[in-house]
Amino acid sequence: MQRGKGMKFVGDSRVPDKESRNKIPKDYSEYPGRTEAFWPNFLLKEWLVGAVFLIGFLCLVAAAPSPLEQQADPNNSSYIPLPDWYFLFLYELLKYEYAAAEYVVIGTVIIPGLGFGALLLAPFLDVGPDRKPSKRPIATGLMILGVAATIWLTYKSAAHVNWDERADYSVEAVPDVEIDEEHPGYEVFANNCLSCHGDSLQGNPGLGPSLVGIPYNEDQIKDIAQNGIGEMPSDQFDGTDEELNQLAEFIVSTNEQAAGEGEDSEEDSH
Repeated sequence: MQRGKGMKFVGDSRVPDKESRNKIPKDYSEYPGRTEAFWPNFLLKEWLVGAVFLIGFLCLVAAAPSPLEQQADPNNSSYIPLPDWYFLFLYELLKYEYAAAEYVVIGTVIIPGLGFGALLLAPFLDVGPDRKPSKRPIATGLMILGVAATIWLTYKSAAHVNWDERADYSVEAVPDVEIDEEHPGYEVFANNCLSCHGDSLQGNPGLGPSLVGIPYNEDQIKDIAQNGIGEMPSDQFDGTDEELNQLAEFIVSTNEQAAGEGEDSEEDSH
């Protein structure tokens, strides 16, 4: 058979063409692996694999959507921002001594730059024609190292997160009540209780519990505001007796509204 007869393009850019300087494509049949036309055979397979992955990813997102957290509240000093899962490995990297504080440039620029740069240069560093991973030590080693480091750092970061406590930050945990900011007790609440119990009485993890659904009447609320309860110390309220009455009325009225909406939703479900 004459050399070059039945030639086809292949989807392998790693094979340099150093012999031919004309427009006739080279016969790649001497290289390992099955040759096939780049268009449409090889490219169609790439598109099909990408489409299957994309559809599967969309189904996963639809079945288990990412939980949303509440809007940032500058009055909540206990809130610790947490990046999305695909950035957790970088978040964990910044916890190490030589990747944070005065060395933060190392953790944010140098180490990620070296990692991603190595992966980008892998095809140029390892130009062998063989497709077996064992015959491509540089590319395979860099990929395994990158994947292993990402998985390990993500695991270490997720292991230190109290997911039950973070569930309190979810938008689903926000009480479904309408806060009456025109109520005279709201201003008293904002001046005395908002930093610990949130602007919607939803509570702040580590500071104060939710005030929606509490089983206390006005007299009990006034006593708690002055004398404390549980981990809440006494003398937290700073105001007049009239303002104390307004505060108790505001909290009770908000709870009555929440209780009424809860009963309505149960009746609707029936």
